[in-house]
Amino acid sequence: MKRRVGIFSIILLLLIVATACAATGSSSSTTSSSSSSTTSSTDTSTSTGVDNSALVTVSNVTMDPGVFFPYESGTITVTLANAGTSAIGLSEPAILSNKIHVAQEEDWGTTTYIGAGSTVTYSFEVTADPPDGTDYALFTVGALGGNPIHYPIPVKVSSVPLKAVITDKPTSFSLSTPANVTLSLENCRGAEVKNIVVSADGTGVDVSPQQVLLGSLDGSDTSGSTDSSDVDFVIIPHQESNVTFSITYQNGDNDHAVNVTLPITLSADKTAAVPILNNVVLTTSGPNYDITGDITNAGISNAEGVVVTVGSPAQGAGIYPEYAIGSIASDDSGTFEVTFTSNDLTAVPVIISWKDSEGDDLSLTKTLDLSPSGSGNATGSSTRPSPGSSANGGTGGTGRGGYGGGGRSSSTSMFGGLTSGRGGGISSFYPLIAGSIIIVIGIVLWTKRKWLMGKLKKQ
Repeated sequence: MKRRVGIFSIILLLLIVATACAATGSSSSTTSSSSSSTTSSTDTSTSTGVDNSALVTVSNVTMDPGVFFPYESGTITVTLANAGTSAIGLSEPAILSNKIHVAQEEDWGTTTYIGAGSTVTYSFEVTADPPDGTDYALFTVGALGGNPIHYPIPVKVSSVPLKAVITDKPTSFSLSTPANVTLSLENCRGAEVKNIVVSADGTGVDVSPQQVLLGSLDGSDTSGSTDSSDVDFVIIPHQESNVTFSITYQNGDNDHAVNVTLPITLSADKTAAVPILNNVVLTTSGPNYDITGDITNAGISNAEGVVVTVGSPAQGAGIYPEYAIGSIASDDSGTFEVTFTSNDLTAVPVIISWKDSEGDDLSLTKTLDLSPSGSGNATGSSTRPSPGSSANGGTGGTGRGGYGGGGRSSSTSMFGGLTSGRGGGISSFYPLIAGSIIIVIGIVLWTKRKWLMGKLKKQ
């Protein structure tokens, strides 16, 4: 019995020892597995760790205006994109430059997070200092847990304004005559200018149109060519003056202006009609005088609606107080007949009026001396009245009508003076008197022929 109890005790002891050994081995194995797992996790973390801020880049930069004037304000906008897989915190964005100054930098005192695949935009109100040239300002922004991001931004400063030049105008302006003028605008700044408005103004001149809106002009491209535009105006001067073209435009949100002055100096129109008065003949008919002659157009343009009459002290009367010739083409002529009364034939103004191709009224006055001793001498003046006004006296044939021809009569007697066709005074009897004298002398010589012949033979 005792022997069985002893054997059972030994077996139980062995079981207890075996169980203890198994438990110890399992614990060691578990500990080893846990340690291995921890080591593997650490290795994986180390192998995949990167600077996520390196995946944040500047994707776009815009400036308004594209080119600054010195001391001008504008906006620089910077956009960043996150190409990573996690959000990145950005803080303290800034633009560093000695020439470009940022206003209200304290607005960026907080941290901004840019998510994976997202963008964030910063706008800076800046001013640019002179001189002209390109300044490379540095944009910088800090990244949480990573290196800061830097990006250079070229900023151009130019004091060159919008260029405005008169490229087409007449060699001279004529009173109340329309003339075409072209103003050319050219943008040499290298960036767009916008809201361009051209206005024209002058004293004593009509300008059409008075204002033109152009919109915008782009800057020069990579080839160096510039954007330009022409503006056409029609100017009708009524006196010598200046026309001022005022050009306003915007560079960004900043207003700028440039002016161009065009002097208006009046002179004779080289293409105008030039009426010439000639072949003047004076006759009488009862209490009235009758004057006939030719009007020749020695100018380049046609003379439209030509009318001939007389001025004070002469007064139109009788059948033709004024005579309408009509249109006289260049190098052509037309005849006229005017009847009038006058107590003084030494100063008979003959007024020639006509219209040009624009319908403006023109006139030319030739003062004739139609007395027998005057030999038909004439002095002239021409006028070009403003629309709706009467003609003012010109100076010796130097106006719009040019120099008129002299008003000499078509024929003169051997004793001088004008001939007349219908009893024009004593001068009309000169030929008859001369003929009578010749006949009387002939009769006397014929009667005394024998006596004269005798005298000649004695000698």
